[in-house]
Amino acid sequence: MILSCSNICKSFGSDDILKNASFHIEEHEKAAIVGINGAGKSTLLKIIVGELPADSGQVVLANGKTLGYLAQNQNLLSHRSIYDELLEVKRPIIEMEERLRELELSMKTAARDELEAMMAAYSRLSHQFELANGYAWKSEITGVLKGLGFPEEEFGKQISMLSGGQKTRVSLGKLLLENPDVILLDEPTNHLDMSSIAWLETYLSNYKGSVIIVAHDRYFLDKIVTKIIELDNAKAVVYQGNYTAYSEKRARLRAVQMKAYLNQQQEIRHQEAVIEKLRSFNREKSIKRAESREKMLDKIEVLEKPTEVNDAMDIRLEPNILSGKDVLTVRGLAKSFGNRHLFSDVDFDVKRGERVAIIGDNGTGKTTILKIINGLLAPDFGEIVLGSRVHIGYYDQDHQVLHMEKTLFEEISDAYPNMTNTQIRNTLAAFLFTGDDAFKRIGDLSGGERGRVSLAKLMLSEANFLILDEPTNHLDITSKEILENALCHYGGTLLYVSHDRYFINRTATRILDLTGQSLVNYIGNYDYYLEKHDDMMAAHFKTAEAGAGSPFPPAADKSSKADWKAQKEEQAKARRQQNELKRVEDAIHALETRDTEIDVLLCDEAVFTDVARLLELNKEKEELSEKLEALYEKWEELAE
Repeated sequence: MILSCSNICKSFGSDDILKNASFHIEEHEKAAIVGINGAGKSTLLKIIVGELPADSGQVVLANGKTLGYLAQNQNLLSHRSIYDELLEVKRPIIEMEERLRELELSMKTAARDELEAMMAAYSRLSHQFELANGYAWKSEITGVLKGLGFPEEEFGKQISMLSGGQKTRVSLGKLLLENPDVILLDEPTNHLDMSSIAWLETYLSNYKGSVIIVAHDRYFLDKIVTKIIELDNAKAVVYQGNYTAYSEKRARLRAVQMKAYLNQQQEIRHQEAVIEKLRSFNREKSIKRAESREKMLDKIEVLEKPTEVNDAMDIRLEPNILSGKDVLTVRGLAKSFGNRHLFSDVDFDVKRGERVAIIGDNGTGKTTILKIINGLLAPDFGEIVLGSRVHIGYYDQDHQVLHMEKTLFEEISDAYPNMTNTQIRNTLAAFLFTGDDAFKRIGDLSGGERGRVSLAKLMLSEANFLILDEPTNHLDITSKEILENALCHYGGTLLYVSHDRYFINRTATRILDLTGQSLVNYIGNYDYYLEKHDDMMAAHFKTAEAGAGSPFPPAADKSSKADWKAQKEEQAKARRQQNELKRVEDAIHALETRDTEIDVLLCDEAVFTDVARLLELNKEKEELSEKLEALYEKWEELAE
């Protein structure tokens, strides 16, 4: 056991956030803390790292172990570049390397009586340097930065020039390089695109230490964690398994708890009825029997009613009229912002009843496509045609369709003037806005609260074509599940942009991947996309005759001969790349073999007592390390 939390209690005023929360984390274990917004997840992390005191209870970290913590929001103040900021984490290793070089120079001119002590110090330091993976610190930094979505041309960018999301990614990179025994991450997937999230999944899955994650990304949790700690009504309940296993177990447990609660309530009502009847007889014997039953009833430990948060927010999406079969037709769409070209010649159709997800890396233009369709941006080229009787409902991730100066009540009543006060109040209550909440200003709400207002307006629109931009942002897991169920039962057509892979997997019937300034079409959900991705990309230049649904259909003005030639060229290029990849792998194997041979030689007394030979081998080892680093990067580039 590396970390233990025992009977943690925390209150803010009269609100109990945590009540006797207990759990433990084993070495190498990956765990997640889940719960609705406000359940106390971030509070618990802050208590564990000592940023916030608990009212009572104890957090115990195993002796000699280290903690690393990434908060949701980072205010990283630094005048360094991105690369130099991460370089600081490796400063002790760099200083160790500098000391080794100094010792090497000193040993060349050292007197015999000093040489033995120097060689012993060099041997110890060299071993320590190797244990710290000193030969690979440059490739470690580069790998983490690229994995978190920073291209090499941005490595020199000043921290002070970065956005909040970019600063959070830099802070995450520093934390990963620090390699603590226990990593605590609060919403680490915020500000990451899909490829970066996939990289982080692999990194954390292979991480040698323990990891505790607070995240709303269920696909991410499914890939990494083996334990779930649920915070519900201030209590902590531990489930073994990933998120899907937890979700299934929780549903079964809630069903059992609800059945026990209902059975007990029925028994209580029965006993109360019997007591009342016995008293009504007004006989001494009957009254004594009634009193005896009352005493038994008083001793019963009354079960609490299990909370079912899914009943809290009520989303019902229903179109008011049926649209035509052809809902949306897009032809030749192109858009650039100055010298920054996003996409061109984008063609796609959306048919009635489809649920289409647009995915892709950050900055590829997904939101731009939605804004063009909604008329909020003008395309450079292209045509957009809406089908007959199509009524659009639009959800904007920045909530620009909301009026910041209005109250919630005014926002709904101005948009739907025919609604009565009672109807408006009931709608707001369905989205968890009760009492005086109705008179809060939109501008004073949190991101999650604004999202709920936008969803309320979306529901009232009765639109038959919903266009949603990151609808799950700022929603807790339970709210996401409610929205998913509503969209799966929605009778209209859906087009949306999302990074939430679990959400996509549950709701999408088709995926459009915006990559290489074009759209690739996948007829299925996210699991299907993962299964077919490599094959679809390899089929980049297949002709239309090769089968319907080709991701990049050839333009009408290109002949079959030109397509065949392009296909052959692509196949030849792929073979060349495969041969080059094999060559690089062979070179890596040869250099790694030699590196291992040197390690064996350095342990030989005849070698490490020979200064000249020792220096020669260490110099060769450094050269091997540099060559290997270049080859690793080359291999990664070819493998991509």
